[in-house]
Amino acid sequence: MSGRRVSLIWQHDPTIYAPPKYRRACRYEAFIPDGLASRALRLSGDLAGMIAEADAAVRVLNSGARPALAPLARLLLRTESIASSNVEGMHLGVRELARAEARVESGGKAGSTALEIMANIDAMELAIHEAATVERFSVAEILAIHHRLMEKAPNAHMAGQLRTVQNWIGGNDYNPCGADFVPPPPEYVDALLADLCDAINVDELPPLVQAALVHAQFETIHPFEDGNGRTGRALVHVILRRRGVAPAYVPPISVVLASARDRYIQGLTDYREDRVDQWIEQFAAAAAAAASLATAHLDAVYALSASWRARLVASPSAPRADAAAWAVIEVLPAHPMISAPVAAAVTGRSKPQIYQAMKKLESAGVLIPLSQGRRSQSWEAVGLLDLLAGLETGRGPRSPGGGALP
Repeated sequence: MSGRRVSLIWQHDPTIYAPPKYRRACRYEAFIPDGLASRALRLSGDLAGMIAEADAAVRVLNSGARPALAPLARLLLRTESIASSNVEGMHLGVRELARAEARVESGGKAGSTALEIMANIDAMELAIHEAATVERFSVAEILAIHHRLMEKAPNAHMAGQLRTVQNWIGGNDYNPCGADFVPPPPEYVDALLADLCDAINVDELPPLVQAALVHAQFETIHPFEDGNGRTGRALVHVILRRRGVAPAYVPPISVVLASARDRYIQGLTDYREDRVDQWIEQFAAAAAAAASLATAHLDAVYALSASWRARLVASPSAPRADAAAWAVIEVLPAHPMISAPVAAAVTGRSKPQIYQAMKKLESAGVLIPLSQGRRSQSWEAVGLLDLLAGLETGRGPRSPGGGALP
């Protein structure tokens, strides 16, 4: 990516609580990227072929989408959001997060890390269901995604607010001198984001190339004091949804990026140092791997759902075809731990019907009760969290006996 570096002076500040060497004035360089919307790009034949293969893999992932499988779409979106948080060092065990979700859905409380990860899920949903559908994407949509992401964070005061100060990556906490990367000064942010939105609103480049460039440019601008990485990865899915490549299922690209975080950071550096082809190649490979991984896991979750139905059919008191228990099974992939109020809300069935359904599913071995008190009782869907643990860490699905599924 072409651009220019500007040499600036960090002013002496005797008031900050820091070792003396960090209070002194110092010189640093900030990088101001050229605009993206008017950038000319030529792809080699090999790279164009690789991009076409990745595009095809994402389209194959989406080819089996049907309205009845909507819970699977939320499962993938949830996985992508969790992995995007993992890139930023926010880690929570699969079961711990699922329990936290179930508590919050039932009106309870959760820890700060769980709340931030759940906010990232909300921000991703906003990105693909609302921001991706506007006729002309604008900075307002970026601010909305960021606001949804940060509104429950400890630093919620900056939610949806562009930075007015210099930020930096790496180095020390007190000044940008010696930082690994210094984004453009704040007075450049508005114009660069407007240009970025212009680049999102055109369709001259292949969708995956457009997504790769927009993401890297956004991370280079770094327009917020916090939450840039998660917001920038949400923009990837805005583009893939707007361009029609991923109309139903998001490929969990962040799962692949999180599994090789240092390489991902190096890819963004490659972009800034005008090795754009290398970054696009890395991004396309991550998209293809994510799509293949997701396809395998969706097949496994679909097979698991079939096994739940078989257990219910084989149970001593198999319910009628229109019973609520079948409706609960349909929504379980989106809710690996589920409470009765949530089940009632997402199925449209009455609470008495739901409690009866949960009892039948529990006796059939489909649900495992996690608590005894009826008021806050929740259940775990048998086998689902084990599959999600594999998906979130980039492993292929495994059979009940422990071997990898074909």
